[in-house]
Amino acid sequence: MRIMNDALFEIPSHLNAQAPIELTGKKRDEVRLMVLNRRSGACRHNRFDELPSQLKKGDVLVVNNSRTIPASLQGKQGNRKLEVRLSRMVNPHEWDALVIGSMFDAHTPISFGDGVIASMSGKGSEVPLVRLAFNVEGPRFFDFLFQNGQPIRYEYIEEPWPLEFYQNVYGSVPGSVEMASAGRAFTWELISRLRREGVVVVSLQLHAGLSYYGNDIWPNPVNHPEAYHLPQETADAILKAKKEGNRVIAVGTTVVRTLETVAANHQGEIVADAGVTNTYITKDTPLRVVDGLITGLHEPEASHLDLLRAFVRDEHLFGAYRHAMRMGYLWHEFGDMNLIL
Repeated sequence: MRIMNDALFEIPSHLNAQAPIELTGKKRDEVRLMVLNRRSGACRHNRFDELPSQLKKGDVLVVNNSRTIPASLQGKQGNRKLEVRLSRMVNPHEWDALVIGSMFDAHTPISFGDGVIASMSGKGSEVPLVRLAFNVEGPRFFDFLFQNGQPIRYEYIEEPWPLEFYQNVYGSVPGSVEMASAGRAFTWELISRLRREGVVVVSLQLHAGLSYYGNDIWPNPVNHPEAYHLPQETADAILKAKKEGNRVIAVGTTVVRTLETVAANHQGEIVADAGVTNTYITKDTPLRVVDGLITGLHEPEASHLDLLRAFVRDEHLFGAYRHAMRMGYLWHEFGDMNLIL
């Protein structure tokens, strides 16, 4: 489902954030923060480093500690150059991937150098993804990847920024092909302040796949599986918060997807769990766990915006987005942030 058309919601090009805020001499947590009231639709405007003033003692903040991998690879078929964008690891030697290049031959192996080759072994989880079988796996594959890969970069980013700019400070488990960007504005100083004021900060992992296939083709979450892991410590913190009447606030749509998947799979209960999710959250999805959300600002074509509709009515959400555009908020992974409470 696509919920808005360009006539109602089109992001002006000057609002596409093209560079990390650190390059201006500021800290990550000095981006702007729009606070949207789920019930009234009222908006307040802050800086992200003022987040502690929006949260309460006992609130549980759940972050995704998946670390970004350099998932864009340059390959060749004979003299033809191709770009391969990994989307998810299916098993130790097979990946769903997007192959970019008009002359791609599905029957010819792709060579990447260092003796690494990949052959098409089948269809990916949805068109236009394909499944590639690599001749290396495990530590050797990741050594190759980190030596030869680059961060996936979309057309609104003009400069090839280093991988470190695409990492959240707490990212520790490599696996996401794109940064779980809702956490980018956090600094260790801000996390320490939140904890000192009684906010409980815990983590889970969901390894994010590609969010865009190009040529106006976007993933359908039902056909876009992503691996997750919810540890016992995090499950316990959420259960304690619910028992005591405190809020659970997700940092990013990936966290919402994980927590609501676990609850749906366990009759509404939160337990330690691991698996693969293809949950599609829309305005008709009852939220069993998450009370609030920290997220970026999303394109009208992206399913992430469908997920936000589970939190807030359309008129409030779209009104806030139009207001954010008038206020000059910046979009995408290096942009400003939105807190829905």
